[in-house]
Amino acid sequence: MKLTFIGAGNMAEAIVAGIVKQQVVAAGDVCVTDISPERLEHFSGKYGVATSADNPSAVAAADVVVLSVKPQIFPSVWPDIEGALQSDALVVSIMAGIPSAKIAGGKSIRVVRVMPNTPSLVGMGAAGIAAGEFATEADLQVAEQLLGAVGVAKIVKEEEIDAVTALSGSGPAYVFYLIENMLEAAEQMGLEKGVSRELALATVMGAAQLMLETGEEAVALRNKVTSKGGTTAAAINTMMERDVGDSIVAAMFAAQARSKELANG
Repeated sequence: MKLTFIGAGNMAEAIVAGIVKQQVVAAGDVCVTDISPERLEHFSGKYGVATSADNPSAVAAADVVVLSVKPQIFPSVWPDIEGALQSDALVVSIMAGIPSAKIAGGKSIRVVRVMPNTPSLVGMGAAGIAAGEFATEADLQVAEQLLGAVGVAKIVKEEEIDAVTALSGSGPAYVFYLIENMLEAAEQMGLEKGVSRELALATVMGAAQLMLETGEEAVALRNKVTSKGGTTAAAINTMMERDVGDSIVAAMFAAQARSKELANG
């Protein structure tokens, strides 16, 4: 399988690093294109992949083309790429907000849309994968392989991609916002920054790992640690009084709505 990545951004690098490390695809079978010579030099030097500044020639030999450019750049780069595609090439798009039908443009191009997230950069990503009209089960398996090299990959319907965007695509920012405010409170309480940062990160990672390993629901684990009249109860009661839970739900619906707006142009 020969892969060409159009765009050498952070997410493309995360996937390239994962698939090369996990030997999903040999480095010699991967090509990355970009307008930045520095980024191309970085990819070739660090991962041993081929690089090019010429999209059409890089695409011509590819079995799988990964569109990893910013959505606003898509209209300017796609015509040359589309014209150079092999007739049986698979197109995997990690561009937010661009439906598979818009990429296919009325043609029978096999497109799989992917919504990854930034923890992919450390091999702990969460991605939703959705088949376009002409994509096959085999195409979904290819996308699963690629994204599985940098974390968890789950198949969803394309109409669910906006919900995936709200949950895991934007989700890391919610966690960072929580940590940001936990650290602010800890500083006001007089804790040393390095200590509070280490404790906060261990707490978030530990809580996620506990839920993962026990298989228990979040509400059950929360109840176990929330003793009546205790310190945790005081904190949770304050959050409930201030509608923190409702705000989180509203925020996710706002993210989903914005994702739909982007998809509709």
